[in-house]
Amino acid sequence: MATTPAPSGRPRRRVLSNPLALAVLTLLAEQPRHPYDMAQTLRSRRKEGSIRINFGSLYTVVQNLEKHGFIEASGTERAGRRPERTVYAITESGRAEMHDWLSELLRTPAKEYPQFEAGLSLMGVLPPDEVIALLAERQQALDAQLASEEASLGEIGGVLPRIFLIEGEYQLALLRAEAEWLRQVRAELEAGTFDGLAGWRQYHETGEVPAEFAEFDRQAKQAERGEQSTQGAARHTHE
Repeated sequence: MATTPAPSGRPRRRVLSNPLALAVLTLLAEQPRHPYDMAQTLRSRRKEGSIRINFGSLYTVVQNLEKHGFIEASGTERAGRRPERTVYAITESGRAEMHDWLSELLRTPAKEYPQFEAGLSLMGVLPPDEVIALLAERQQALDAQLASEEASLGEIGGVLPRIFLIEGEYQLALLRAEAEWLRQVRAELEAGTFDGLAGWRQYHETGEVPAEFAEFDRQAKQAERGEQSTQGAARHTHE
């Protein structure tokens, strides 16, 4: 089976989860191709900007798709003196998987784990002034990236239809939102109005966790134990 059932609104567990596999399926839905043509087409369409593409692993992805019956060899091609290349075509099972998978990505919000978010969640271990300086560096990098991406999108925007640029628009929207949010947070930190800043500074000045922080941690652990106890009781009842 291509997927296993999942509760409504949650992503399904798939036998293949690498987005590169989905990209291959969409290419083969257009026409049969050999792996070299797949790689060339992904490059020419600049898909590496939205999908993590390791072209060295493309053949492994193709093999896995064939193993699970999503694609099949449909012939061979030879160009000049080059070795024969196996041409692959999508199967009906592959079309169904492609449609279901892509529909899920477009329809269902999924929790992702950006590295910046991880850094923010742990930044309290660094002194506030150091964090302010680091965020200022990030702001500069973001602004430079925004300018570059806007220029690039502007250059090709008048050439390609919007359907080929939509992921670039989305990336720009995310960058703009992050840049604006970061400016607001930096302004609060620099003005001293950031909630919890006093306790954060106290921790790094004294080496002791402020009492209000320790109390919050205690309450959070207590709430977690209560939630686990409730879940355990619910499982026992269903059994």
